Amino acid sequence: MKLQAAFVILSFTIFTACKQKTPTSKSPTPPTDPHSFAQPNLAVAKHLDLNLKVDFNQKTLAGTAAWTIENPGKVNEIIFDTDRLRIEKVTIGSKGKETKFTLAAPDSVLGSALRVQIAPSTDLVTIHYTTGVDAAAFGWMEPSMTVGKKLPFLFTQGQAILTRSWIPSQDSPGNRITYSANIEVPPGMMAVMSAENPQRPSPDGKYSFKMEQPIAPYLIALAVGDIAFKSISNRTGVYAEPAMLDKVAYEFADMEKMVAAAESLYGPYAWGRFDVIVLPTGFPFGGMENPKLTFATPTVVAGDRSLVSLVAHELAHSWSGNLVTNTNWNDFWLNEGFTVYFERRIMEALYGKDYTEMLNELEYHELLEEMKDLQPEDTHLKLNLGGRSPDDGSTGIAYQKGSLFLTMLERLSDREKWDAFLKSWFDSNKFTSKTTEEFLDFLQKNYLDKHQLTANTKEWVYGPGLPANTPAPHSVLLANAQKAGANIATAMPDAKNWTPQEWMHFIRSLPESADVATFKRLDEQFHLTQSTNAQIQNAWYEVSIRHGYVKEILPEVEHFLVNVGRRYLVRSIYKALKDTGHIEDARRIFAKAKPGYHAVTRGTIEEMLK
Repeated sequence: MKLQAAFVILSFTIFTACKQKTPTSKSPTPPTDPHSFAQPNLAVAKHLDLNLKVDFNQKTLAGTAAWTIENPGKVNEIIFDTDRLRIEKVTIGSKGKETKFTLAAPDSVLGSALRVQIAPSTDLVTIHYTTGVDAAAFGWMEPSMTVGKKLPFLFTQGQAILTRSWIPSQDSPGNRITYSANIEVPPGMMAVMSAENPQRPSPDGKYSFKMEQPIAPYLIALAVGDIAFKSISNRTGVYAEPAMLDKVAYEFADMEKMVAAAESLYGPYAWGRFDVIVLPTGFPFGGMENPKLTFATPTVVAGDRSLVSLVAHELAHSWSGNLVTNTNWNDFWLNEGFTVYFERRIMEALYGKDYTEMLNELEYHELLEEMKDLQPEDTHLKLNLGGRSPDDGSTGIAYQKGSLFLTMLERLSDREKWDAFLKSWFDSNKFTSKTTEEFLDFLQKNYLDKHQLTANTKEWVYGPGLPANTPAPHSVLLANAQKAGANIATAMPDAKNWTPQEWMHFIRSLPESADVATFKRLDEQFHLTQSTNAQIQNAWYEVSIRHGYVKEILPEVEHFLVNVGRRYLVRSIYKALKDTGHIEDARRIFAKAKPGYHAVTRGTIEEMLK
């Protein structure tokens, strides 16, 4: 998942390289997860057959989740995670014998434990249920919230523990599962999942899916709406609303080059296809690395391919996060730190070191700012989130500090040795879930000891802040933009060839002394308030508000906040309004915007503005 961060009409069977035996997890009994009620070491769910009908009028899904289970502990119950599901009945075995179950009172973070009575020989549990109308995983978009304005749209977001709000599951990243699904939607709409997907609509609205590689439950994903497909290469493509499809295909034209660059670094792509779907504006993140089908925000479709590092980030997750997954959310940096590092290597291979170093430095400065608001224990790579939401660990620490740690390790030797090590990490542990401690053991034996190197790994992983040997990035391009910001009182910048990243750094480098008149002059010359680049808009609106240039831009700020649901982009603007005494404006705008926000974004802003 990007914190900030198509398609050929060919049969999947063409890809002979993907005709392999279904991989199986090497960790059949993962350790207990503090964010799951399940006890998979006793009775574990291994394969899901999902049958659901989508009801846009009621905003619910109804049907069955049939779990093939194993019972190594020979126990008399199996435990699933749920959140506001209406459980109608539960049956066991192929003959569908009804069995007893209990649904516990809800926990504010974890939802409710579903305890199902089984026999030691039970191998199939089928749960008949309907989702709650307020299921946290769902983004229900009215037609007015889409580009086409004709049909509604639905998407799900499972990370971190939201899958349990639409599928009763052992909702832990340490428990890998395979799945198949039959999804029924209104005729005229297309359904796609994190699985083998259709490339054209089904006339009767019925779709079937298969995911044969074992994945963590948070990676089960569904999108339904007015969706079309366009090919990029024989294994990459894009899905989007028809009115956006050509723009999206242009923006993501380098997808195949990205896959090839990634494979040259760390081995073959293991998922068959790499497709991307651009969702309506309510999607709360930059991207979500759902296997085979990345979900992406429309805010990266800038028209100039300037924000495609998000695609590289989600592609990198095909190795770090999807192929090798953190066992629980205390080890989240194993997903995101590796992915940011890998993303940078893909971008460097395609666009050069200067461009990549610019991306590095931008996010490094964002990390330094974010750390000012974090408690010291939350700046450790290895977290202790027991009793808290796993979303509390979704900070720049996991992403940027994790990436900086890996960069430091790379520089202890050379890239050839480091790349060989990383490739062996992915290859040796593919389709498994790992802990921080397992990585550190692997690192010690296969990199540090092998090449006679020493590193302050414990300080990096278990200590606060950034150690003294942090490899701080430096970009000449951003240094020039920063200098232009510092000199704004005497001269307007010569910015005709600037990238969006240079603009963002320039805006954030404007001195405290810059007054409203300075912001007016900048706006008159460069039309920043009317920018169509979401990243520039985010930086400009936030910094302008903090410098008192509010009244002049408030209508555009409101339009942005109402029409963009990406949490990263709206959160900082709401906070700027709140911090500068405009909280009533913030609340008024939020009241208008929140029907189009996903629960993740909505919850963040509600907490901020209460």
